[in-house]
Amino acid sequence: MEKLVVISIKGIQEFDKTEPDVTELVTQGWLSQEGPYYVLSYQESEVTGMEGTQTTFHITPEQVTLMREGGFNSQMVFEEGRRHLSMYNTPFGSMAIGVHTRHLLADMGEDGGNMEIDYAIEIDHSIAGRNVFQINVKPSESDGSLKQ
Repeated sequence: MEKLVVISIKGIQEFDKTEPDVTELVTQGWLSQEGPYYVLSYQESEVTGMEGTQTTFHITPEQVTLMREGGFNSQMVFEEGRRHLSMYNTPFGSMAIGVHTRHLLADMGEDGGNMEIDYAIEIDHSIAGRNVFQINVKPSESDGSLKQ
């Protein structure tokens, strides 16, 4: 069963010798359960700079997979203490990146929940930056007529 939800996202990006870049977004999306994992999805907007991209998370307590399709295509796997290689495709080109998850909290249920993902991005085996996502998901009070 797919439910309409309100997704609050706070993203913090830190790159060498720069001030942290903080982005906050509240949007509507969809939450469903597929077998052992929950699926959370939403449409990116102008606010994130990825308008026209669908973002989907596959969530279990031990692993979160983020997939983006549209203007930006990527797949990232987050698993605490592990490093995964990913391809990151943008309108400007593609690159292979390493994703090393420092901390993962994925507490999702049928009525929503919380995720926190703290990870480092590696490009050519060098740490290029650190990202932290804090995501809260709550049931929407809307009638569910939002179209995707």
